[in-house]
Formats: sequence, structure tokens, C-alpha cells
Amino acid sequence: MAVIITNASVLNSEGQPERMDVEIKNGIIAGIAEAGSLKAAGQEVIEAEGKLLIPGLIDMHVHLREPGFEHKETIETGSRSAAKGGFTTIACMPNTKPVTDSPEVVSLVLGKAREAGLVKVLPYAAITKNELGEELTDFAALKEAGAIGFTDDGVGVQSAQMMKDAMKRAAALNMPVIAHCEDNTLVEGAPVAEGAFAEKYGLKGIPNESEAIHVGRDILLAEATGVHYHVCHVSTEQSIRLIRLGKQIGVKVTAEVCPHHLLLSEEDIPGPDTNWKMNPPLRSRRDVEACIEALLDGTIDMIVTDHAPHSAEEKAKGMLLSPFGIVGFETAFPLLYTAFVATGQWELPLLVKRMTEDPARVFGLNAGVLKAGAPADLTLIDLDTEREVNPDDFATKGRNTPFAGWKLKGWPVATWVDGRQVWSAGDMESKKDEAGLSAD
Repeated sequence: MAVIITNASVLNSEGQPERMDVEIKNGIIAGIAEAGSLKAAGQEVIEAEGKLLIPGLIDMHVHLREPGFEHKETIETGSRSAAKGGFTTIACMPNTKPVTDSPEVVSLVLGKAREAGLVKVLPYAAITKNELGEELTDFAALKEAGAIGFTDDGVGVQSAQMMKDAMKRAAALNMPVIAHCEDNTLVEGAPVAEGAFAEKYGLKGIPNESEAIHVGRDILLAEATGVHYHVCHVSTEQSIRLIRLGKQIGVKVTAEVCPHHLLLSEEDIPGPDTNWKMNPPLRSRRDVEACIEALLDGTIDMIVTDHAPHSAEEKAKGMLLSPFGIVGFETAFPLLYTAFVATGQWELPLLVKRMTEDPARVFGLNAGVLKAGAPADLTLIDLDTEREVNPDDFATKGRNTPFAGWKLKGWPVATWVDGRQVWSAGDMESKKDEAGLSAD
């Protein structure tokens, strides 16, 4: 059945909002026209009431934990959380148990995603077997099974020769290498960044150069091999300088940044609270400003969440023993909209572009645009209603966030994947029910 989303605020080619109707047929955007102009006979009509309708958000760095760590998250719960956060396409990291280093595990992940029937899940495969950095995986077989790129995320590839060999193999297959950049000799036993917080609590600090050393090394290797090299969760001013230089000299290097590295510095950590422990760690205010500038000027191509759920028991082990990571799906857009767009620092189209069109462009996805003929992957957002972040309301199994209690605007209220509504807020369901239509 065809669906019309009527009276939605859609950003035009100049980035200005216009009231429009959007028609969906057979999973595709069939038409976009002035509000009230599309015929509705025999079609389901969803009244958007002027809320913002954008392409479905894309997150190219997430942890769904399955297989092996289902107590933290499953592909189903992670996909539901992503849909609630307005994401329609997500790319999951391979540091599962077993590691996603074989075609069988890639197929398992894709099968679980199909069973969940929520968002589009794109699996990465490991660069090395068991992410041990000792032996390359079978890149060709992993690509054939459905992997979209290769990464040992969670650990950096310590051997330059191993990384160069991986890049050669990936380049021959026209596949990207996605790098967690971290020199282990500089970070072992450190839970937070070097700085005042580490000094205050007598903790070993993670230095900025631990990330930047790998970024610089890998840009040189990417230049030599011609591979598409993508830098995970950039967090330091030094890394940004190197990425900017790499782009200027024509290396195929792209990069991502997380909301927490745009919003928080190590100065904001209130105490030894493990909800503030993530990898890369929160850096200095100077690093935060560098990340913001790089996102604005295009040195950093996209925003990702690095959604990393853990159990409460694991996070209760203290700063030294608890795992790194925070959840991110359900707060990403509201956090950035409230902090940067609502305050007038950023234009709304820039935020939308960095979370939709740009990740699709970088990874060659048929997604990220709102136009006739494109997949009907869509997100409806309420820019006006303010709500408090309450982890107890999350759809993810994880509750580990430093943003509990923050008051935010820009909350997603409905999400469609290939024209099928996979999530909607209660008020959206009520409006459909009042119109005598079935809620999806």
C-alpha cells in the first residue's frame, strides 16, 4: 500500500525548509510535492504537522555485540535502538565472539539482521584473524559473504607491514580499510586521557600521540597502496592535522567523529564515573575545538556514534577495570541539534548532511538522500519538544551514557526503512489510530 507523509518540513536544494508531501510506493520515494497537493485516495496518510522529514540517519560505526556478548546487546535490540534514534542504516564492528573474521559469521550477522526486520545492518569484517594482528583474514571470501570493509576496531593493527599488506589486499578488491588508531605501547593500563583529571585521580593517561602516530603511519601506507583509508573516531588535534594534509595531497583518506568528542572534554568528567570512560578518551578542550572545526570544513567527513553498550555490572568495576564505551543511538541527533543548531552555531543542513549524505557518499551506499526514486529510508524529527535524557527509556540494553539528565530538542518521532515504518513515538501512533488507520 502506498503511503503519503503530508505537511512535512523538507529541506530544499538551498537548505531551506518547505512544507511538502512525500509519497512512498514499493519502498521507494515516488514523489515529492507541495503540501496538500498529492492525492490520498486509498492511501495511508501520515500527518507530519510540520515536523522535519530527512533521509534516514546513517551510522558507520556501531557495536551490536552479537554473536557472543548478547548480555550487552543483540542485533535485534541494537537495531531497535537505532531505529528509535532515527537511524536506518548502521555498520557493525567485528569485535564479537567469535570475531567476524569468517564468511560464516558475516552470514550469521546478516541473517540476524533480516530476522529483526528493522534497520539495514552492514557488517565489517576483521583485518586479522581474531583481531590478533598476526594473520590476515580471507578478504575476498569475506567480501563475497557481504562484508563492506575491513577493520580490527577495538585494537589498532600494530605492525606497519601487516597494515600495508592489508591495504594492498583491500585495494585490489576495491574495499576500504577502517582503522582504530592506537599505539599499544603508549596506552596500556590507561583509562583516560593525559591531563588534569588523570593527574587528580592518580591514573595513567592516554596521550594524543598514541592515536596520531597510527594516523600518520597509515596515511603514508594508504598513499603507497591507493586504498580507501578511513579513520575511526578521530579525537585529537594532531590526527586532524595529518588527515587534512593527507586530503590535500590526494590520499584517499576519510574520517569520522563521535558526538561525545564534539561536546565533552576531559575537564567535564565529574569524577571516577565509568559512564565517562570511552576509547578514544575525552581529550582537551583544544582537541574538541579542532574536531568541530574539522567537521565544519570537511576534513572530518561524517558523524558516527560508536554505540558501545555494556552491562551495568561491567561498568560498575571502576575506572581501571570497566570496559570502554558509551551508548549513542538514541541521543546522537538531539545532542548535536541542541548544542549546535538550536544555538545558531551550525546550519541544520550541515548536521543532516554529515549524518546522511556524507557517510553514504564515502562508503558508496544507495542511501542518504530524500528525492524521487531513492529508497524510502526516512526519519521524522520533532525540533521543538524538549525532553530529558532518561536511560531507563532506552531501547538498547545499555544504560551507559554521560548524558543522563540533559534536556534536549530534536527527537526522532518516526522512522521508515524501505517505506515500512519500523518505529514511531506514541503520539504518532495515536494520530494514525485516530484517523482510523493501523499503526505499524
